[in-house]
Amino acid sequence: MSIIQKHEGIIFDIQRYSIHDGPGIRTVVFLKGCPLRCLWCCNPESQLTNPQLSFIQSKCIGCLECIKICPNKAIRFDKEKGFLIDYKLCDMCGRCSDVCYPGARVIIGKKMSVDEVIAEVIRDKSFYNRSNGGVTLSGGEVLLQWGFAKEILKKCKELNINTAIETCGYCKWEYFTEVLEYVDLVLYDLKHLDSAEHKRLTGVDNKLILENATKVVKKVKEMIIRVPLIPSLNDSKDNIMMLVDFVSTLEKVKEIDLLPYHQLGVSKYNQIGQTYKLNEINPPSKEKINDIKRYIENRGFLVKVGG
Repeated sequence: MSIIQKHEGIIFDIQRYSIHDGPGIRTVVFLKGCPLRCLWCCNPESQLTNPQLSFIQSKCIGCLECIKICPNKAIRFDKEKGFLIDYKLCDMCGRCSDVCYPGARVIIGKKMSVDEVIAEVIRDKSFYNRSNGGVTLSGGEVLLQWGFAKEILKKCKELNINTAIETCGYCKWEYFTEVLEYVDLVLYDLKHLDSAEHKRLTGVDNKLILENATKVVKKVKEMIIRVPLIPSLNDSKDNIMMLVDFVSTLEKVKEIDLLPYHQLGVSKYNQIGQTYKLNEINPPSKEKINDIKRYIENRGFLVKVGG
């Protein structure tokens, strides 16, 4: 499934002054919607294509205004559990967030036009010019909204702004062909080289992802592989070896970025009514990260930790 509107799309965040996700100082535009369901996802609010309600309990002052204004009676208060949301009744009208003075209730994801996005990113063009930075489209999965993404990237190139996209690679090849001529850098994620394990960990197998990687690298100016390091799930010697073997076939790729697992997004799951499934996994040790980094470097690649 993809959203093909060209002139507007759903954005869930825009981060300015980013020093990751591409060279220099960048603005990262996060498009909502993703076909994968990675168990470790640190941005679960990015997965659904539609806007959704988030409730941050720590900000709530208990004024009950949200209960009073909800037209569908989707919000109720339990003396033991606190405020509860019936997401089956909630239609994301946003009225509760409108009356929530402390900002405990927030609608994640808003419709924006291409012109509105460009108006945001153009504000820092002087910083891009000085630092060889630019604009990165991330997600979610950028190509789930490929028509919208294409128009943003095209406009950026018209303004002489460096462009990058981050992608999981799980989409029709035709979507890549629509956007790649406007892309300077592709940040391509690889999660696991074993197809069955990939499906267990992300919800989809990796056949299409690997096929697209071999095609993208031939069409794009520069491509960097990004690998999340999740202890006990994809950091085994066998998987790292298979991954590097595969990347070695992608002639233009000179760099592999390692993204160590962290728990910074765990609280987001409860805020949107979901359950996090990897509570027992801790971030990898520095020793483990350095061992993997050293192995990949010995195979001839530049390695950055953190992207």
